[in-house]
Amino acid sequence: MDRFQEMQVFIAVCEARSFAEAARRLEMSAPSVTRAVAALEKRIGTLLLSRTTRSVHLSEAGQRYFSDCRRILGEIEEAEDAAGGSITAPVGHLTVTASILFGELFVMPLVVDYLQQYSGVSVNALLLDRITRMVEEGIDVAVRIGHLMDASQHGIPVGEVRTVLCASPAYLAAHGHPQHPEALKDHRLIVSDASALMRRWTFVEGGKPFQIDLQSRLTVSANQAAITAASRGWGITRALSYQVASRVASGELVLILEAFEEAPVPVHICYQAERKVSAKVRTFVDFCVERLRQDPAIRPATPSRR
Repeated sequence: MDRFQEMQVFIAVCEARSFAEAARRLEMSAPSVTRAVAALEKRIGTLLLSRTTRSVHLSEAGQRYFSDCRRILGEIEEAEDAAGGSITAPVGHLTVTASILFGELFVMPLVVDYLQQYSGVSVNALLLDRITRMVEEGIDVAVRIGHLMDASQHGIPVGEVRTVLCASPAYLAAHGHPQHPEALKDHRLIVSDASALMRRWTFVEGGKPFQIDLQSRLTVSANQAAITAASRGWGITRALSYQVASRVASGELVLILEAFEEAPVPVHICYQAERKVSAKVRTFVDFCVERLRQDPAIRPATPSRR
């Protein structure tokens, strides 16, 4: 087996996190896959994968090598496309990730439109409400909500997300508009235990944060359920601005206490900081940046502050 084949086997094992699954995908025997990785590690002189009976994990050296292998094989693929006259048509497999609800509402429409435009690309969309490791999990592009902490990623800002309070017009007409977060104790609140701060909501006044302890008769397990209950007039709930943008635009929900919101957090399109970006990654990133920057649901807002 030559070096490029060994790289392909190594990448398959990393992406599948399993020798057996990689063998199935490559239509090889499991012992052949194991021997290929072992030969690769012996030639390089370092451990790339740590194996247990249940899982496979990349070592630090393995993470770097995995990234380099993907880049090298991607460049070979592009070189072959260029020689064949198809450099303008990105090809290959693209793995994309985003949080579940943001992915459903904003990323999947982009994926579908992108696939319609670029017939040579296939996409694996990982919609997960957890932090993913791009290199270890073989992710090409990630949509991140929040400040970036990983210097190995390029992040292009496309918008921002606010934490907002909202209620239906009918509820506010019947119970009044609270003018300060302290007034929330006199209102019906809908709390989602999908939030890390289920029993406390944070606000900002005079540049200083403060928290309000919550008393709620209605607790739900998902943000969307809380939004539905608020839309039906039960009470006030807290959500991310993109989650309620369409209902606010239609008048189904009204934002309240905007002057006391925490600072918004950015939305980035991220990709690995490789020396050369493949055509499929470059075109998908450009496609997403252009479309998301035009979306009013994540366009920066300037609410008044106190």
